[in-house]
Amino acid sequence: MRPAPAPGGATPGEAAGGGAGPGPGGGGRDRPGTAPAVHPDTHPGLPAAGRDSGLLGKRIAGYLVEEEIGRGGMAVVYRAFDVKLERTVALKLLAPELARNDTFRKRFAHESRVAAAIDHPHIVPVFEAGETEGVLYIAMRFVPGQDLRALLDREGPLPPVTAGRIATQVASALDAAHAHDLVHRDVKPGNILVAEGTDRDHPEHVYLTDFGLTKKSLSLTGFTTVGQFVGTLDYVAPEQISGKPVDGRCDVYSLACVVFETLTGVPPFRRDDDMALLWAHQYDPPPPLSEERAGLPEAADEVFAVALAKSPEERYGTCLEFVTELRAALARDGRAGGAGGRTSRVRSDVWQPTPPPEPPAWARPVFRSLGP
Repeated sequence: MRPAPAPGGATPGEAAGGGAGPGPGGGGRDRPGTAPAVHPDTHPGLPAAGRDSGLLGKRIAGYLVEEEIGRGGMAVVYRAFDVKLERTVALKLLAPELARNDTFRKRFAHESRVAAAIDHPHIVPVFEAGETEGVLYIAMRFVPGQDLRALLDREGPLPPVTAGRIATQVASALDAAHAHDLVHRDVKPGNILVAEGTDRDHPEHVYLTDFGLTKKSLSLTGFTTVGQFVGTLDYVAPEQISGKPVDGRCDVYSLACVVFETLTGVPPFRRDDDMALLWAHQYDPPPPLSEERAGLPEAADEVFAVALAKSPEERYGTCLEFVTELRAALARDGRAGGAGGRTSRVRSDVWQPTPPPEPPAWARPVFRSLGP
């Protein structure tokens, strides 16, 4: 079973970011109606990675904690039982130090309300967000299934039709969030939940989870420092790396990285170390999709060139615009690729890479030579 994690956690084994690890679903066993309350000071493992939480069987804000299903640097996610409404939920508890920051607490309350107001079939619903005994918490729907990361690890590159269906659902969720002025900031396979669909024409139902509510707040409250950014390196947009303001187009870039991986089995940029990877996102052109996986049409290369443009102004304006163009390109015969086969919506002013500047002297041992 797969939980529906709330903002601010990480998949098991990740240092930061979103999502929660897989956990078994709610069974039919008896559940006591009451349990002792808990205070974070008596349970120092509550937010800390690598420790036993000691919260199993405890009651927190009306939720009976059943099992830890994921943890990250700033939160722990549990499968829990809503005692009042008798349903299984994913309960995310944020680190106590976050609740002690007034700026964060105010932003958390505001942004949680905004997230809860988004009623979209591909966004994990927020049931409740609040504070209890010095701990901020969010209760969300518990979603059975797996995340896209697990699916790719098991099956490798997906058929283009399947990749297109998944991308469309994620894109619609992101555009809905952008319409509410919410930017995800950490789109990655681990934050995309793939549940069973309704019929053979809709074999999977996709949920996007872990919106960057607390991530945005962290950057404004001193929990991230100058030179740091929130995001996962394989999918992070150039403007996030450089610390520039971001909008929904940073999610277009990250989604393009994810979709590239669903089609090829690898993200677009792969380097030996983190610094080189960050450099590649900012300066190196993306590899052609058709060269990474035989049989994919060259028309798709154009689409990714726009979606992965270094400047937000040169990308597609919305996630659905990107996915629509991509699905149209993938549907074409690759042998018919060429200027005559392009749809009118694909931009003609595709970004052309310019030679990147030389790295500073201290970084030269890290990067390969950029000169002739």
